[in-house]
Amino acid sequence: MWPLGRANAGARARYREESRRERRDPAPSRLSYKMERLRLTPGFRLGLRVGLPFVLAFTGVTVWLSDADRRAAIVQSYEEMRTSVEERPEFMVAMMSVEGASDPVAAAIRSMMPVDLPVSSFRLDLPAMRAAIEQIDAVANADLVIRKGGVLEVRVTERQPAILWRSATGLEMLDTTGHRVATLIDRAARPDLPVIAGQGADDHVAEALTIFAATGPLGPRVRGLVWIGERRWDVVLDRGQRILLPEDAPVPALQRVIALDSAQDMMGRDLTVVDMRNTARPTVRLGAGASEFLTSQVTGVSAP
Repeated sequence: MWPLGRANAGARARYREESRRERRDPAPSRLSYKMERLRLTPGFRLGLRVGLPFVLAFTGVTVWLSDADRRAAIVQSYEEMRTSVEERPEFMVAMMSVEGASDPVAAAIRSMMPVDLPVSSFRLDLPAMRAAIEQIDAVANADLVIRKGGVLEVRVTERQPAILWRSATGLEMLDTTGHRVATLIDRAARPDLPVIAGQGADDHVAEALTIFAATGPLGPRVRGLVWIGERRWDVVLDRGQRILLPEDAPVPALQRVIALDSAQDMMGRDLTVVDMRNTARPTVRLGAGASEFLTSQVTGVSAP
């Protein structure tokens, strides 16, 4: 029991304070416990060790680069450094060599050079240059290689003309696949090449070459082939004669005509057309002189 009175109030207060100190829980608080556990988390520790410095550095660099003059100075320094490396002598291309091409094709290739020499090899787009060169009709394929010493070597495989196609626009030289090689101004410039004519004939070059190869003894008399109706061939001979070949199996039909000519000199007679479109019943069309003679024989009237 405490005596009543104001004098004992201070003593009672000191007693309560001492009692609270004696009853204080020594365990950590909930907040301090959670903070301690958070500091022990690997992810949190990694964030403090790596993430926080990165964020600070990124923020600083971003603020520093926010100035346009600083950015322009960095770009200019990079371009100067890149140019100094690209224009080193060992990276410069000073000349171009074209191999496997004729003079006109080589001149066309040189004119297609996208930049003037000398130029850094880093500025040459070889795949694009190769694609551009292969757009030339006379070029089958091309390979581009930069050789030691600053030489751009262009190796070209040209298309070889195999036939002439007389189209509505002129005389074209074609290869064995029917691809255009070049335009021919004068037929006499390539008398060694056979001639075909007709719309769509360029799509059937392989078949035409097979027919030409099968002409045999008639070869010297053949003037060319004409693609008729976009489905079959006519063989045009000298003296105004024609052999009409069928749509299917034209070579056997032509060989049959050659056999008849060898046995009976059929193509040496006054005939204008030998129609083999119906192989079961070949027909011929007589010339004007033979027709008049035959008419006179039938009617018994002498031809004038």
